[in-house]
Amino acid sequence: MNAADTPLAEAPATGTADARPVVLEAKDLVRTFSSGSALNPTRVSAVDGVSLQLRAGEVLGVVGESGCGKSTLARMLVGLDRPDAGTLSYRGDDVTAGRRRDRRLLRRGVQMIFQDPYTSLDPRMTVHDIIAEPMAAARTARAAERTERVAELLGLVGLSDEMMGRFPHQFSGGQRQRIGIARALALEPDVLVCDEPVSALDVSVQAQVINLLGDIQKRLGVSILFIAHDLSVVRHIADRVAVMYLGRVAEIGDTDAIYERPAHPYTQALLSASPSLSRADRGRLSRRRILEGEPPSPVNPPTGCRFNPRCWMSTEECRTTVPLLREIPEPLPLERLVACHRAEDAVTAAA
Repeated sequence: MNAADTPLAEAPATGTADARPVVLEAKDLVRTFSSGSALNPTRVSAVDGVSLQLRAGEVLGVVGESGCGKSTLARMLVGLDRPDAGTLSYRGDDVTAGRRRDRRLLRRGVQMIFQDPYTSLDPRMTVHDIIAEPMAAARTARAAERTERVAELLGLVGLSDEMMGRFPHQFSGGQRQRIGIARALALEPDVLVCDEPVSALDVSVQAQVINLLGDIQKRLGVSILFIAHDLSVVRHIADRVAVMYLGRVAEIGDTDAIYERPAHPYTQALLSASPSLSRADRGRLSRRRILEGEPPSPVNPPTGCRFNPRCWMSTEECRTTVPLLREIPEPLPLERLVACHRAEDAVTAAA
């Protein structure tokens, strides 16, 4: 694989943590944007102190409401946005500063699959040129070798090499997304960051693309960070899940722990509200939780826990003190961290 000569960082041995090495690690990432007028500027905190690890060969799902910072986080992880604070490490190397060597390592080793297959492909380029462009930019192969590699990648994503001379408008949405996946694999990356890759596709096509990503992950051993709104899709593909709310991680851990015993009230509300989860999954929650009101503005977020204005378990501590991600006693051999002062009570209430 690309950058194979760079040693991987070891995952910390906390609780029942996975022993696989860490490929990509974010520590306290912060990203803010300016809004408003020049006379009355405001700062919007899109990502505020997010930390997570992506291990070799795993799939980490990221879920949350629109506007919670998932896409901004994805752009920072692939180097499209530079964080205002915090650090990003790839295969043990700090690449936050954006030096030329760091950018080269990150761009070759971490690739992105975008949400919209209609706008992420240049309509003036053929399929061959779209997929070969990363190889040409990185100077990893000669022209003849690039053509051979393009044919190989098209076969990997279930398309014929006879399609190399066609243009994006000649393909369906699902086929375009397959072309985008082939392009992302051109440099043999360690990590694929998928920013809601199936949300713009028909339901019948979504399952095909999800299964394709699962097959690629098993066949090539790549790590995948998978962002999605559909909780059932995330459960199908992810080994671990991170739940984000208003720029922060509310809960992160093994998929079974998150779905079977959610410890954060927000996670419980998401699972309860999902129309696509099975009856058995919804039945694990003792009562249906309905979120009231809209998420607070990221321009002026609440003090303490950012979920406290909508939380039915909120206390004075929740309104004044920011909860840190922490482990809670887990009867099953599962890994999970929760940012909630009353996580133990929430687990008991949902059992």
